[in-house]
Amino acid sequence: MGITKRGNKRVERALKKWQDDIIDEIKRIIRNTTLLLEKELKARMPHETGEMADSITVTFDADGYGAKLEIGAFYAIYVNYGTGIYAQGPGGSRAKKIPWVYFNTRWGRFVLTHGQRAQFFWEQAVDEASDYFIKEFRKLGK
Repeated sequence: MGITKRGNKRVERALKKWQDDIIDEIKRIIRNTTLLLEKELKARMPHETGEMADSITVTFDADGYGAKLEIGAFYAIYVNYGTGIYAQGPGGSRAKKIPWVYFNTRWGRFVLTHGQRAQFFWEQAVDEASDYFIKEFRKLGK
């Protein structure tokens, strides 16, 4: 025997509710993952002045399916990967390998440097957020 008309409507409503719940959960996971990434970055990055952490901006797509996190401080990549003889990661092999002099406005004098060591913060924060994202999505399938 077939499913009655009434049964079809009940199943249809249940499926619609399940679909809406799943969509809401996906949006929640995307939002929480992005906010976790922001929190982890701020906790892991060096805070000499706090300017780099303050330059982080987060925007969410209107539909809730996407997010963008940006670090506005132009020097964040140099802090993360190092400079000069200490450079690692993107461009590290092409980095300046000799000492150079620059004027440090904070100290009011010229400084001789060979570069700065990498202070990794990006990869660990992304790994933490990625683990959360995967764990939460796996829960959806259960």
